[in-house]
Amino acid sequence: MELPRRARGDELLKPGELAAIRLRLRNVAGKHDLTTVIACAFDRRTRMLPFIYADMHMAPAGVRAIGSAMVDAGFAKTRIVLQQWNRNFRPSKMRLDGRIPDVFMVSSMQIHAAQCKALIQDACRIDPTNRPLIIVGGPKAIYEPWDVFSADPANPWGADVAITGEEYVLLNLLEVLLSVRAGSESMRTTFRRAGNSGLLDGIPGLVYAHDRRDGVADELVDTGIQRIVEDLDELPDPVLGYRLLEPPGRRTTLASLAIPADQVRKHNRIGSLVLTLGCKFTCPYCPIPAYNQRQYRTKSGERIAEEFERLYREYHIRFFVGADDNFFNDKQRTLDIAEALARKVNAGSRPHCKVRWCTEATIHDTLKMKDHLPLVRKAGLWALWLGVEDMTGALVRKGQDADKTIEAFSLLRENGIFPIPMMMHHDSQPLYTRKRQSGLLNQVGLLRKAGAVYMQVLMLTPAAGSKLYVETYTSGLAYKSVDNITVEPHIVDGNHVVASRDPNPWRKQFNLLAAYLYFYNPLRFLIALLRPKTKIPLADADTSPASPTEHAAPHRSKLRQRVSRKVSAHLGDAAVQGFGMWGLSYTVRRTFAWALHLMRGNIKRHTQAPASRIPMRDIDGGPASHALPGTPTPQHTSPEPKDRDLVASSRN
Repeated sequence: MELPRRARGDELLKPGELAAIRLRLRNVAGKHDLTTVIACAFDRRTRMLPFIYADMHMAPAGVRAIGSAMVDAGFAKTRIVLQQWNRNFRPSKMRLDGRIPDVFMVSSMQIHAAQCKALIQDACRIDPTNRPLIIVGGPKAIYEPWDVFSADPANPWGADVAITGEEYVLLNLLEVLLSVRAGSESMRTTFRRAGNSGLLDGIPGLVYAHDRRDGVADELVDTGIQRIVEDLDELPDPVLGYRLLEPPGRRTTLASLAIPADQVRKHNRIGSLVLTLGCKFTCPYCPIPAYNQRQYRTKSGERIAEEFERLYREYHIRFFVGADDNFFNDKQRTLDIAEALARKVNAGSRPHCKVRWCTEATIHDTLKMKDHLPLVRKAGLWALWLGVEDMTGALVRKGQDADKTIEAFSLLRENGIFPIPMMMHHDSQPLYTRKRQSGLLNQVGLLRKAGAVYMQVLMLTPAAGSKLYVETYTSGLAYKSVDNITVEPHIVDGNHVVASRDPNPWRKQFNLLAAYLYFYNPLRFLIALLRPKTKIPLADADTSPASPTEHAAPHRSKLRQRVSRKVSAHLGDAAVQGFGMWGLSYTVRRTFAWALHLMRGNIKRHTQAPASRIPMRDIDGGPASHALPGTPTPQHTSPEPKDRDLVASSRN
């Protein structure tokens, strides 16, 4: 079920409001001296293709964005803990600035839900008098906020509040709490007082527990769908977030200092940046358009160029991934960004000449940009992840077919950009077909022949927040358990078959492995040594300005660089094949056993979508925006009159 849309014209924040609220908070932050720890939940059982390297070498953009917002708002005593780097971290033992933090935040994806809950439960072991305010955000909280609150009186853990939106929602919450905080009162006590008096109901984007008894909420209050910032230039500087990263280690508590700036690149080889958000397509299995309120939002080219330069100079990060949903979604906005970056390159700016970045787009929009691909390559775009899905369009039509896909791949490679296909396997797609290109292996082979060096292929799975989500469960498509093994969140990752009508679903699981093995194998490795796919125009082009040491011996340096680039271009394909086989070993190890369980059968299917066991309501007692069908409703239908008066007075 998609997130509902706010009233037309009310989807966006007022221009400048995100920057204004940070300024207001900076004016009061010194009076409160808050300490904050932000944890990124990570389940190591999800480590496999196609994200096996990036998952450990790229600090997620979400937690860094929250950290940047906190520092920019004046709360400098903030630390970001990545569970992938700090697997032994225990919130119950954390200390920052010599004390238990005032606020503890957890960000989690759906597949990391088990670790998210474990972090919350451990934080709840802190004595209630000293316990920090527990806030949960990220995709898990956005689409299933009720799942971070316990409904079991025998195990009464739970967050204090779930943030179902972006940075502004968090800052708005902090502004309200600090406006009524009494002296050295704990943030958790202030929050409860504000919630019980209705002061939080004017903050769209929250779900919080109301009237807890024995640690379990009687009901959850949903304040509605967030307003989103339109101009992404208003976002805080991402440079700030990298200063807050907890050093990797085996500690259960926190180090005395964050990672030094000159050590960030050692652990964070890939940078992630928000460039644009939103997509014009409305694929029924994708929650992105509804989350963005059908809006397309971008940063200016000058702002992006500035961020690239600062991150390169301060942390020496040279490779970036754009957190885009469809970078080519709007042709003119894309050109504005590309032109700004290309101007920096033409001017000889060393950071912009050195930086390489990749992002995501569709086949349809790539073809619309074909006359401008040289400019985009000049801007530093090095690789493009393309939503090929199924080239026949049997799953979804986004203007793609075999001929258009091959054309897009050819255009990208001619202009020095590596195309990376993203494929989606589904029930109606066979493994192989004769004289047709509808089979999975047929398409994988065709894409490799067209020049794909890397690829991903995932199985269609239930995606929270999408149009098909509830139907996937109510129709009996989604599995509840297989061979007496419960389908846990970490399995719903696209690499495991967890929703299928195929009478032999194990074949689909082996199809995924066969596709990867067909693409990454020793034979292709040997062929890549002789005929590499990485030898494309501009792959070994010299676009970097000379460094001071190169000026001393220009001819020798230029020759060495030219040889180095030629060798890299020639061996790059074989290196990726080796990496793919290494990643495939993890994938086989984690999914082969699941295929055997599928072979044994005894599959039990869902009959309804997961829903909150705790009653949910909106601020007026009506249906909650984030409640799924089957969610119980509270016995009372509206807040008490005194609550309404307090809400009105707080807004005034």
